[in-house]
Amino acid sequence: MKNILSKFFLTFLLIILYGCNGGGITSEYPESFSFTATNQLNIDREDACLFLNIATIKEKHPDFNPQAFVIIENQKELPSQNINIKDKEEEIAFLADFSQKESKNISIRYAKKGSKKREYPKRTQSVLSIKCGGKWVENKYKGGTFKDTNYLKIPAQHTDHSEFIRFEGVGWESDKVGYRSYLDWRNGLDIFGKEVSDMVLQDVGLDGFESYHETSNWGQDILKVGDALGIGAVGTWENGKVEKVSKTDNLICDILADGVIYSSLRIKYLGWETNSGKRDLISKLSITAGSRPTKNDITVDKNIPNLCTGIVKSENNKILKSKNKEEGWGYLASYGNQSIIGDKLGMAILYRNKDKLMITEDELNNVVVLKPVEGQLTYYFLAAWEQETGGIKSEEEFISSLEKITKELETPISIEIM
Repeated sequence: MKNILSKFFLTFLLIILYGCNGGGITSEYPESFSFTATNQLNIDREDACLFLNIATIKEKHPDFNPQAFVIIENQKELPSQNINIKDKEEEIAFLADFSQKESKNISIRYAKKGSKKREYPKRTQSVLSIKCGGKWVENKYKGGTFKDTNYLKIPAQHTDHSEFIRFEGVGWESDKVGYRSYLDWRNGLDIFGKEVSDMVLQDVGLDGFESYHETSNWGQDILKVGDALGIGAVGTWENGKVEKVSKTDNLICDILADGVIYSSLRIKYLGWETNSGKRDLISKLSITAGSRPTKNDITVDKNIPNLCTGIVKSENNKILKSKNKEEGWGYLASYGNQSIIGDKLGMAILYRNKDKLMITEDELNNVVVLKPVEGQLTYYFLAAWEQETGGIKSEEEFISSLEKITKELETPISIEIM
């Protein structure tokens, strides 16, 4: 009898506590509407990052307030983020897991007025950090300390190894992997291999300008870029080789979003010199939680015969290519003991098949040449290191992951707002 009463009391207490919490959400966010999200694929999708356009929401719910909302599925709060970037339509991003062919009914609760901030574990990050308080001595920055910034126009004195920008460029990461883009004439893209799921870039390079080349408790730089593209950097294919975005009049970088589940940045290459004339190219890079791929949205202001990207060559890798298709997404990838410390690393470029002009190579790079449409081009790149937490450890696993990602790109999760 005593045990029965104890169980009854515990159940009653849990009901009361849950009711108080639910009541708190309801009173704090009194308005609500629902939408359905459907996974049309016969595959499970974990940490799917979905986006809701604010303008589309307001067509049906004009009083919706993106500064005070929470997303609920089956009485469980889903991690979410408001994305408000200048010159771009405002969006809500949120994470959800889907089983095969699953359709979910999800609700958004909101307050019509005010601003309310929800706290979620930080699973993405964008970092741009420069030295302040010192001075330039020719092409070296002497003294000073690193401070984070959201905007940087590269000084005329700056070049490679100037010790002005922490880890020599701008960095971004998810809980899976990190990347950096050199903000100098090299314009290469590098990989930070992570052995932990925590955010790490806030500390990288503070214990010595090039300390990230050595193994640490979080991981390390794992790619030898040299004069190549590295992984996913942009250029153009001219006279049988890659011409990187090296010679520019100005280079500007700004952080667009540094969020819990979505982060992005923008690099403006102004006055890029090519054989067919000068042009401005803008690269917008973004990453989502629980994900390896970086999305690269390219805009170029004048017609250009092609743009290209690729992967640095290695003696210790195997080149992998998707099947030729007219539609959908394809990939150019490499896998093998090609990390800088000699263990297994997979790298891939994901592109729309309709954009592909050819797969080729030069002395330094395996290359995919792509055709921008009206000055626009989108592709993804990713790295998978075997020392990641739960990392990919074989060529078969890597190919399977690429096939899954291309299917997900071809069939996004559909959303219908009630």
